[in-house]
Amino acid sequence: MHFTIGDLQPNITYKTSRSGGKGGQHVNKVSSKVELNFDISQSSLFTPEQKQLITDRLANRISSTGMLQIICQQDRSQLANKQRCQDKLIALLHQALKVNKSRKATKPKRSAIESRLEQKRKQALKKMGRRSDFFD
Repeated sequence: MHFTIGDLQPNITYKTSRSGGKGGQHVNKVSSKVELNFDISQSSLFTPEQKQLITDRLANRISSTGMLQIICQQDRSQLANKQRCQDKLIALLHQALKVNKSRKATKPKRSAIESRLEQKRKQALKKMGRRSDFFD
């Protein structure tokens, strides 16, 4: 499934606050930390099955109110942090909706079985040759 940030925008809310860490006086006066909240249940973009899949796979990131929460405060710019949050949201949703291929069981080829048994025979003969009672 392919979607863009524009498709998700109606269900996204942003909250900004002052970021911690390095930056001197700049940190104390600029709200560069961005918190993105995405309401999964209100989104009309996903089917109920997809919403359940997202909720199950991203359970550790979803708050008690059912909001998917992403926080970015790496950059000094609020706009850059907002863009990082949006990119992270897209990546998380794509990863959560990815369906893994089922594994098909296969059996080993006849040549592989025969070579394994031949190796076992050679190893057994080697060990038997080392025994002291072999020549008795």
